[in-house]
Amino acid sequence: MFTVLISLCAGVGTGLGLGFSHVSSVGWAIFWGIFAFLLVQFSIGYFLQKKLRKTMTEVQEIMKDGQRRLQAKVNGWQHRPPGSIKAAQDEIQHEQQKFVNQALLASEGLDKYRKWAPTMGRQIATLRLQLYWMIKDFKNVDKQMPHALFFDPLMVCIKIARMYMKKELDAIPAVFEKATKRIAYGKGDLLFALYSWILVKENRIDEAHKVLARALEKSDNQILKTNKENLANNRIAHFNNSGFGDQWYALLLEEPKVKMQRQQPRYGRPF
Repeated sequence: MFTVLISLCAGVGTGLGLGFSHVSSVGWAIFWGIFAFLLVQFSIGYFLQKKLRKTMTEVQEIMKDGQRRLQAKVNGWQHRPPGSIKAAQDEIQHEQQKFVNQALLASEGLDKYRKWAPTMGRQIATLRLQLYWMIKDFKNVDKQMPHALFFDPLMVCIKIARMYMKKELDAIPAVFEKATKRIAYGKGDLLFALYSWILVKENRIDEAHKVLARALEKSDNQILKTNKENLANNRIAHFNNSGFGDQWYALLLEEPKVKMQRQQPRYGRPF
């Protein structure tokens, strides 16, 4: 990467220059060479991270503004409902597609820095993967997947959800086990909920119960407790992750149950 090469050239150049000019001893020449390498590395890294944060802020503002406008539209449906649930879902998807595309366009400003730092490409891929996931563009999700970072439990959930969609069931346990090893207390609730849901769907009830028992060693989440009790008492049909709300439905494995409300007459009963 360019950052490493430039830093290396600066370090070697400084060390050799001081050494051959006899300005410094060999020891001090090596010291100042290393110092120059680190200084240039830090300076370029700081500049790149600043650019990344600026773009991330821009993307977040686009997303927040889009969500505000979408929420206002949904709130307006309380007074003037759309014709059907399907019409409402299509309109929501259309609006979401517009502001996610704006966010993706904003992220293109980072591409010119991709070769400057080893992790820049991976951070860009992580950002875009989340945006493509929101609009269910799974073709581009799959393109970003090998290059993205999966340190965050939510990102791991997205990866596992996609693997489940693609029926890559044999590979899921390894991803889950690796992720849960480093999760702090109370931070992996959705991940445990997701994996236990997959096991229930595959009719591996005993394994799902064991996963939830492990989860409750790292959490006191009531949804996980209730699901564990339901499995223990053979109430499989009552297993439910809807209590996680938008977090759960954002994984795109289940659709939220929505009931359209009929518009009530505003001025008494009609004749």
